[in-house]
Amino acid sequence: MFKSLHPNIRVRIYTSFLSRIIGSMIFPFMAIYFTDKINAAAAGILLLINVIVQFLAGLYGGFLADMLGRKRLMVMGETMKLFAFTGMLLVNAPWGTSAIATFAMMLVISVATGFINPAAEAMLIDVSTKETRAFMYSINYWAVNLSLMLGLMIGGWLFKTHFFELLIGLVGMSVITLWMTSVLIKETLQSEKTAAQKQYGLLPLLRSYQTVIKDLPFVLFTLGGIAILSLEFQRNNFIAVRLEQDIVPRAFTWIEGHEVLVDGVRLLSLLTVVNTVMIVLFTAVISKWIKNKPEQPIMYAGFVLFGCGYAFMAFSNHIPGLFLAVVVLSIGELLYVPTRQSMLADIVDDSKRGAYMAFNGFVFQVGKMFGALGIIVGEAIGGMSMAVLYILFILFGIAFTRVAILKKTVTVPEGSRLHS
Repeated sequence: MFKSLHPNIRVRIYTSFLSRIIGSMIFPFMAIYFTDKINAAAAGILLLINVIVQFLAGLYGGFLADMLGRKRLMVMGETMKLFAFTGMLLVNAPWGTSAIATFAMMLVISVATGFINPAAEAMLIDVSTKETRAFMYSINYWAVNLSLMLGLMIGGWLFKTHFFELLIGLVGMSVITLWMTSVLIKETLQSEKTAAQKQYGLLPLLRSYQTVIKDLPFVLFTLGGIAILSLEFQRNNFIAVRLEQDIVPRAFTWIEGHEVLVDGVRLLSLLTVVNTVMIVLFTAVISKWIKNKPEQPIMYAGFVLFGCGYAFMAFSNHIPGLFLAVVVLSIGELLYVPTRQSMLADIVDDSKRGAYMAFNGFVFQVGKMFGALGIIVGEAIGGMSMAVLYILFILFGIAFTRVAILKKTVTVPEGSRLHS
């Protein structure tokens, strides 16, 4: 069935998979990089600025994708990424390191990503149908998690000792993905506007999102998503820094006579691998189990399990307990992701799906902002208080989502697909 998908879809899944494998060896650990090179507070501020830049670039990138074309914007973004990856390589070489120059290159990468992602999402919608869309997204979700698992597993072991070599791999992979995007992807935007009619200013941008912002149920549903997803981005920010600082390196014997030294970074890598393995192995099983069952109770149960797992990780150094917490939050993720996606499809206005899905992408960007802020806040209030804060975020997520569904149910005709 994969071969029946449009060639653009297949190429996008391939390029996303390849770039994420190398990228996830590096970027999930950059909070640790900046904490080591500068300090924790500066790391949080720099990463927050980085996310804000990507947020704004994504906002404008979604607008430009409808003006310039999907492929043109994707190629532009991939070219910018290749330039920035090369710059990161040069300023982290054996002959010298510059954290500020590294941050500058990360800003360029954030702008590039902000251009690529909305254009790619729009392109996937352009070339898919209602019948193939569910399969397309499930394959993409599986591929993303598999690439993250492989990348994090390798990155956790090599990031602190072979950072330069990982950057060489990142540059090489960027060359391949730029070539594939330029040569193998076909333009899908069918625009009737001439160059003279196209407007690229701030007012046209704001008008394109005006309808979405006025849809209160969708905005509330988005706020609920931000509250939930903010916890996931704590893993590579506050939790990563906390584990790196608090976990005393310990040697574990895995084969008789062979010991492996596990520190905070490697422990984080192992915990993330466990999470990703569970997602890869059990997504299909859980999706089949929840089919035809009430979606809201399952989703809320998933929220609670997800939050409790992260709350435990915010303060505990008990290694078996941390692995159990990851199992719990993984079960929560498996429960809430498919049910929330299903409800999102019900809440979105089908006649303006592109604008709605672009706005929904802000869930990830704002979640990343809270993730970066978590380093600063966590440094001030400590792990136990962060755990309480995570539980509050889950309660807010449940409340916003519930109110959104209730308000949408009042306004939609009988027979709505929203399940209580």
